[in-house]
Parts: sequence; structure tokens; C-alpha cells
Amino acid sequence: MFKTIGLIIVLAVAAVLLLASTKPSTFRVERSTTIAAPPEKIAALINDFHQWNTWSPWAHLDPIMKTTYSGPPSGVGSVYEWEGNSKVGKGRMEILATEPTKTTIELDFLKPFESQNTADFVLEPQGSGTRVNWIMNGPIRFFPGKVMSVFTSMDKVIGPDFDKGLANLKSAAEH
Repeated sequence: MFKTIGLIIVLAVAAVLLLASTKPSTFRVERSTTIAAPPEKIAALINDFHQWNTWSPWAHLDPIMKTTYSGPPSGVGSVYEWEGNSKVGKGRMEILATEPTKTTIELDFLKPFESQNTADFVLEPQGSGTRVNWIMNGPIRFFPGKVMSVFTSMDKVIGPDFDKGLANLKSAAEH
């Protein structure tokens, strides 16, 4: 009986690893909303990391999270580093490029898993409002990324956080 159970476990692990090897090596998560504010007002909330506490979906998950800011107060070269509980982990963001309608951020997670990603905020004027697209993409390592993707997707893991963040950004920009 133990041999049978052992064989089933080995086959299950092998099946998961085989499925994981077929998963893509990159991911992309994208969410959008329309905000009744001009692009420059929204860009000011995105391009200044000091403003992220008003709208970031992760800002209040750890009330004693340590944050540091370096570089210029906003725009290209601004850096935001954080270290907190298991809900927020440890990481670093740096604004790489800003245009009137696009901001690109390098996003490095250090804990609980290391990963290097890129986040883009694309602002599209639409009448008296602005369509905001929040896009994150990056590579997926075999472990834990591809193995986890057998059971879930990055979209399911962080997509709801993007939705919450965009709702918060909408609220901050419209008031």
C-alpha cells in the first residue's frame, strides 16, 4: 500500500513539473479604468512615490512597514524601497521614464520571492476624463513561478490588487 501511495505521489509531482515546463516564461497583467480627471493630475499621483500611500493597494497591508525614498522627489530616478510583513514583502521601485501619458517603473521584489518586473501606467485622454491602463510584465522562473502557474495565474494573484489600486487612484484623482 505504501508503494502505491508513493508511486501516486511521484506521478503527481512529475505531472505538475511536466505541466509547469509548458507554461510561458513571461507574464502580463493589465487592468484599466476611466478617471474623471486630466492626465497631468493622475500622473502627479503616479510619478511621486510619496503620493502612493493615498492609492496603492499595498500601502496599508502593514501598518509598520518601513519605507525609504531616495533620488529626486518625483519623476525619473525616484526610488521607493519597502520592507514589511509577509503580505508586502521587501522590494524596490524606480521610475525609469516619464512622458505626459506614460510612466515606466522598474519593480524588483526581493522577498518572499525575487523577481524583476516592469510596470507601465498609460494615460489616454478621453473627453473630460482619462483612461488609465496599469500593466505589469516580467519573466517567470521555473520555481516557484511556473510551478505555481499550474494552479493559478499572475492575473488571478495580483489582478484584484490592480483593480483596488485603480479604484483608489480614481478616488484620489477625482477629489
